[in-house]
Amino acid sequence: MRPSGRNLSEMRAITIETGVMRHAEGSCLIRVGDTQVLCSASIEEKAPPFLRGTGKGWVTAEYGMLPRATNTRNRREAAAGKQGGRTVEIQRLIGRSLRAGVDLRALGERQIVVDCDVIQADGGTRCASITGGWVALRLAMNRLVEAGMVSSDPMLEHVAAVSCGIYAGQPVVDLDYAEDSEAGTDGNFVMTGTGRLIEVQMSAEGATFSRDEMGALLDLADAGVSELVAAQKAAL
Repeated sequence: MRPSGRNLSEMRAITIETGVMRHAEGSCLIRVGDTQVLCSASIEEKAPPFLRGTGKGWVTAEYGMLPRATNTRNRREAAAGKQGGRTVEIQRLIGRSLRAGVDLRALGERQIVVDCDVIQADGGTRCASITGGWVALRLAMNRLVEAGMVSSDPMLEHVAAVSCGIYAGQPVVDLDYAEDSEAGTDGNFVMTGTGRLIEVQMSAEGATFSRDEMGALLDLADAGVSELVAAQKAAL
């Protein structure tokens, strides 16, 4: 039995509220169980220096966690004077994932920055950030399309992410913190709305895993991402 009482293939409750920030071109608050992430997308009318003159744009991301998003207070990284390695790794993952669903040439020489701020953490914050970040990005792209600032819609596909792992010897989907902290195998699966893989992060935390178990986790991820994409569509 999972600590939450969920079935092995049962996702946590998912809600996505859009338009939660007045000034951002796109924004949403995504809730996956008790994990809550505020996502915003900001359009900058210039490309990064390495893309200037290429006709291509860029999508990047920044990620952060509020001090009391967890059980104990974490010091603000700004107070420490630098970002932690985990933060840098997660925001690079978010950026890579979102770019996989965008035609950067259709975007033109501009940049969209997606900010993901964790208000409350209960496992799966990077996955919720990717899923909610895509919604914020979609809303920002809508602004460009409606204003006639792009000749075609730069968005290619939905992008969403879910965690899966081996908990108490069983493959489970959408791990909360109680499961994530005890899982023998833990993984994050980033996929498109058509079921294509963008990135898989898998590691044996306490026990190795088999090919069959990996296949079971992929099946769970596929079904989980389908639910997340449905939530994205409903929010929009």
